[in-house]
Amino acid sequence: MRGRSRRALALLGAVALAVALGGCGDHDGDGSGDQDPGQVDAVDAPELGACRVLTPEDVAQPTNASRAVACTEPHTAETFAVGDLPAELHDAAYDAGELGAYAYQTCSQKFEKFLGADESTVMRTVVSWAWFRPSEKAWDDGARWYRCDVVGGGEKSTAYVDLPQTAAGLLAQAPPPDEWMACVNGASVNAAPKVPCTEPHTWRAVTAIKVGNPDDPYPGDRVVEVTTRDYCSDWVGSWLGYPPEYDYGYTWFHEEEWKAGNRRSVCWAATTA
Repeated sequence: MRGRSRRALALLGAVALAVALGGCGDHDGDGSGDQDPGQVDAVDAPELGACRVLTPEDVAQPTNASRAVACTEPHTAETFAVGDLPAELHDAAYDAGELGAYAYQTCSQKFEKFLGADESTVMRTVVSWAWFRPSEKAWDDGARWYRCDVVGGGEKSTAYVDLPQTAAGLLAQAPPPDEWMACVNGASVNAAPKVPCTEPHTWRAVTAIKVGNPDDPYPGDRVVEVTTRDYCSDWVGSWLGYPPEYDYGYTWFHEEEWKAGNRRSVCWAATTA
């Protein structure tokens, strides 16, 4: 979608944000990684702090039993939170939407604390989080745990990068290292996967702006998009020093993500810096 602001030449790349509402996808299977037989149908919760070599294919599954590796070895995922689902969800269906909504709220809040950053920063990083539940057999046997992993990539990544020995405090530095912040090298913000801002790029995610309060009802796609557009037009202009003309982009979301708790859209500046 394209448009024109008071100071912008063009608006590029209005797309919907995706969040892990379905539990990292709702496909069958145990992923593509090396499996630990003891974890395939485990009723007990996984180990906190475990590291694994996960792929986007693994993250597309609702459950995962990939073998843990030493965190001193190359790895693309680290478990930063585990716990029991609340009692009110114990009778929910295995693929119930309420599970994904709970995971979104829980994992996203713990993700911020683990990385040492605020909500705006974690929405602009190249790393993301995934959540897993027990296998269907373990679920039938009474397992009701969840596992949140930080992974070295995002929704459009075709492969994940290795994480440091621990990702704890990864974004605590001010400003966060460009190695872990999101840029795009393409004609628009949705034309290519996110890349670290240390790589050549044409777009940089510069802020995540708030478009609603926690208790607000969903105002509709048009209101969210227009609010995002207007905020991002002004914010990116300020970030660039108010040049006569500039390109900016934004990513926004829809009702499903709103119901899960997301209230922020991301503003992007057309820049190679």
